Amino acid sequence: MGGPGPDRRRYDVVVVGARCAGASTALLLARRGLRVLVVEQDRRGTDTLSTHALMRGAVLQLSRWGLLPALLEAGTPPLTRTRFHYGGHVVDLPIKPREGVDALYAPRRFVLDAILVDAAEAAGADVRSGTRVVELTRDRHGRVRGVVLQAGRHPRVPIEAGLVVGADGAHSIVARQVGAPAYRTASHRGGVVYGYWSGLPGGSNEWHFGRGDAAGSISTNAGLACVFASLPGAAFDAEVRRDLAAVHRRILADCAPELLAAVESGELRSPLRGFPGRLGYLRQSWGAGWALVGDAGYFKDPITAHGITDALRDAELLARALVERGEAGLPGYQHERDSLALPLFEITDELASYAWSLERAQELHLALSREMNRELAAMVEWHAPPDTAPAMRRTA
Repeated sequence: MGGPGPDRRRYDVVVVGARCAGASTALLLARRGLRVLVVEQDRRGTDTLSTHALMRGAVLQLSRWGLLPALLEAGTPPLTRTRFHYGGHVVDLPIKPREGVDALYAPRRFVLDAILVDAAEAAGADVRSGTRVVELTRDRHGRVRGVVLQAGRHPRVPIEAGLVVGADGAHSIVARQVGAPAYRTASHRGGVVYGYWSGLPGGSNEWHFGRGDAAGSISTNAGLACVFASLPGAAFDAEVRRDLAAVHRRILADCAPELLAAVESGELRSPLRGFPGRLGYLRQSWGAGWALVGDAGYFKDPITAHGITDALRDAELLARALVERGEAGLPGYQHERDSLALPLFEITDELASYAWSLERAQELHLALSREMNRELAAMVEWHAPPDTAPAMRRTA
């Protein structure tokens, strides 16, 4: 496994975090010839909270990067239908071939993240798992110049970098140490209770909406389905502490009785878990010697299941900006991210209120579909890599 040995203490880019956003950023930069170090505090191959769903744009990116075959070899099932249930009204949407994508996928994160990390390493990035960033280093002008790493009880190791990319989630140490402010904050958060069942029908995503709650089933690896139940954050705080299973069952009985019947005839293959939710935000995502990507810079409620697509999209935006213009491209990266993200952010925030009628929920999903089509059109334009050589110069 690659790592910062004694002869490698300088990199063009250090990426902090090796999940979807970080591993994708490292992959794309390494493929353009930059010297990249990726640091991840968790052990390699660990799982993490996720909605699993890949929207069409994310599938297009994985296909374009040559990684879709690995996703299929890992047993990730193709999803050929999405159904939205609004009370007794069902909207059945077959996934029609478009832009080279003829199915959607919802991989477990220990599958997807490993594929991305392996691809980054194959492209030449050094990867160090089980290693945390202790602090950022700066020059006398305050510009970020690198990181100090520590693996377990081993001595701390300083690493110099032309740029430090924080891809280390909502509680990003990079965002915290550079003081990146949030300039947009959501008004609502939803809580979720979820688990993995076997014995449920596959081949589709099922989304159920009630009056004040929602539920769904997402087919993923190993013949399992992630079955979730969601509710307003305040209701989660009041109810879920008492009994996860009771809340999960109550919500399914309320808005998805047919899904409840399938769950009761299936087998729970994991403990039920709860996520209390957090308010979405957009943070300042660049500065002197640093940038943020993924949840470190932008997060929205999981009710629209768009988080992985956000991560892959923004990784490509950031990588393209750096390759084409170096650090001078960072303001444009944030501007383009926000132009695609803000409409999705606002729609998601209203859905996360759970104050909608079923009719309004349908209107919001139509608006969401229009914005995802706009997002996809932008991604299609990125099909070819930039013709320019990397604008970031090697630091060593």
